[in-house]
Amino acid sequence: MVDAMELFPSMPLAAWQDTKATLHRYVQVVGKIRLAASSRRNHWWNVPFHLTGRGITTRPMGLVDGNQIFTIDFDFVDHQLIASTTDGTAMSFPLYGQSVASFYRDLLAALDALRVRVTIANARPFDLPDANRPFRDDTEHSAYDPAMVTRYWQVLSQVNLVLEEFAARFSGKASPVHHFWHTFDIAHTRFSERHVDQPAQADPVTREAYSREVISFGFWFGDDAFPEPAFYSYTAPEPPGLTGEPLHPAGAEWITQRDSHLAVLHYERARAEPDPRGAVLAFYESAYQAGARHADWDIARLACPGGITDPQPSSPTPP
Repeated sequence: MVDAMELFPSMPLAAWQDTKATLHRYVQVVGKIRLAASSRRNHWWNVPFHLTGRGITTRPMGLVDGNQIFTIDFDFVDHQLIASTTDGTAMSFPLYGQSVASFYRDLLAALDALRVRVTIANARPFDLPDANRPFRDDTEHSAYDPAMVTRYWQVLSQVNLVLEEFAARFSGKASPVHHFWHTFDIAHTRFSERHVDQPAQADPVTREAYSREVISFGFWFGDDAFPEPAFYSYTAPEPPGLTGEPLHPAGAEWITQRDSHLAVLHYERARAEPDPRGAVLAFYESAYQAGARHADWDIARLACPGGITDPQPSSPTPP
């Protein structure tokens, strides 16, 4: 029997920074196709990726844009991009040995072979340093380390299930656990019913994402501004007194980011805990309690112990 994989294996940003930059742009290309070919949902819930047993998926899309139903999947075991339709037709090509430009070209060719026509409104990176360079012209980003990409997916899969476990504790409006292609993080967000008026200069992404009061929880792999992986949480709008609240476990901290604060548990600190999963759950819970108390949420009414809302739950009956 093969031993189970270590929970939260080592994932230093320096070990795969160039690969991450390439992969981030790959998923932005596919994410923009998802944006163009899916029905818009509140808070942009239609656009993120979801985890699969081999990688990440757009989920089925089409119809709304006149196309047949199709799906695009990243296979991070065999390292392929697979585009398929519900008539059973599929096209694939390898992820390694590609620049962003060749990935973009091959993906459009695969969709064309499937008779899928998608127009990407702005075929450039979103909120990345080369945001003015079209994907078709990016021959710079071509690093692809298969072992580290597989590790990225494995870590995502582990965090996904921890976030699912945490999400089960809340009965109010909440997002799925999903992987955002623009920020390259995985997140779950809880909402209150309070409307938030965004400033006139706020961009459309921000206006829709934060049209309600939220407390969000997630994990990212690090970037130039924060060069290490970490679990995080924030409350928006940020209520007064938030950062005076304690976080758990020891070592979790509030950090300043732009004009607000993030609760942060460094990945390496979580890995060093005797119970890493329990430490991450404790961190998310402490951040939620801090945000919910200071934003005056009805914590007791919104609680969902064990994922159950029935006030008189019965023992499950076998089918």
